[in-house]
Amino acid sequence: MGGYDDYYRERTYPEVHNWLFMQGPLPVISIVAAYLVFVFKVGPDFMAKRKPYSLQAILVIYNLFLALYSLFIVTKCFTEGGINYFTYEGLCKSTVITEDMLRKGANITWWYFMGKIFELADTVFFVLRKKHQQVTFLHVYHHSIMVLVVWYIYKYVPCEQASVCLLINSFVHIFMYTYYMLAALGPRFQKYLWWKKYVTLLQLVQFSVIITYCACLLLFDCIHPKIVSVFFIVFESLFWYLFAKFYYNSYIKKVKV
Repeated sequence: MGGYDDYYRERTYPEVHNWLFMQGPLPVISIVAAYLVFVFKVGPDFMAKRKPYSLQAILVIYNLFLALYSLFIVTKCFTEGGINYFTYEGLCKSTVITEDMLRKGANITWWYFMGKIFELADTVFFVLRKKHQQVTFLHVYHHSIMVLVVWYIYKYVPCEQASVCLLINSFVHIFMYTYYMLAALGPRFQKYLWWKKYVTLLQLVQFSVIITYCACLLLFDCIHPKIVSVFFIVFESLFWYLFAKFYYNSYIKKVKV
């Protein structure tokens, strides 16, 4: 890959490889494998003869935590240099990379990666509450693949494209987990949840923005690795399709019926 090797090397903070879960692939693969085994085998077997757990207090705290956690990531992006990616210099040209920038960028990305691990608990709570209809292919695929992809890009392919995606995704999750937190508070808060479908629309906008951004990098022949831009276009397009299908089945098809 020649110049791309230099590109990644310039953006790698060496100490990352000694951080939690970053030494090699075994820890993260084990986490995802344990998640899938619990979701499809251990959890359902455990709950087979048990009544669903309520978990209301836990869900309120959990979703509030993730909403604040996402806000924390967004805040770190803007206070530690992430906003630079929204200038032409950051979006298309090669910026001067300093050790301080590498350290801050690596720190933000590690926190984001840990957030993807925390979010696996979404499905665990569905299983414990016997919300089988919510353990869909979209849900499980989205949660498991995000952990693996974020880990791989963070460790081996650090790039501006990933930084922009990280910021946009964290921004969307502020609203998503705020919604889930309000929903967990119980029936008396249902009147405040009229914006449920707009959470999915916001996710579709997120994917559209990322796809457009990466397409522009290709169109204007920006310095950022083209293979990464192509990967994100394909990756986010699949998410866009799955979420659009969910939105259609949930909010358009039902209305027609």
